[in-house]
Amino acid sequence: MCLIRGDLVDEESRCVHWHSPLDVIAIKFKCCKTYYACYTCHQSLESHKVEKYSLKEDNNEHLVICGVCKTTMTFDTYRSNSGDERSLSCYACHAEFNPGCKLHYSEYFDM
Repeated sequence: MCLIRGDLVDEESRCVHWHSPLDVIAIKFKCCKTYYACYTCHQSLESHKVEKYSLKEDNNEHLVICGVCKTTMTFDTYRSNSGDERSLSCYACHAEFNPGCKLHYSEYFDM
């Protein structure tokens, strides 16, 4: 079963839109309860309107998945694992995540 959907270019969740060495997370969309590599992948593969998780109300929901080891985590765990927002990483396998993803949080979450 594929945990991550999108226009993927590898098994670690990189897609045709975002494919740097650090682009190894996918985010769950509330509307379909599915992890997508990025917002654009969701839009190209789904016909329904995006419904976002609330970071306040859904704080126990596992919203992020590491594309390397497939560990799921809450948003707070994703953000706080490294202690430094400029250096995000997976708590399970220590894969580094792209800190630039924070520029797009509003596409995925109700802040």
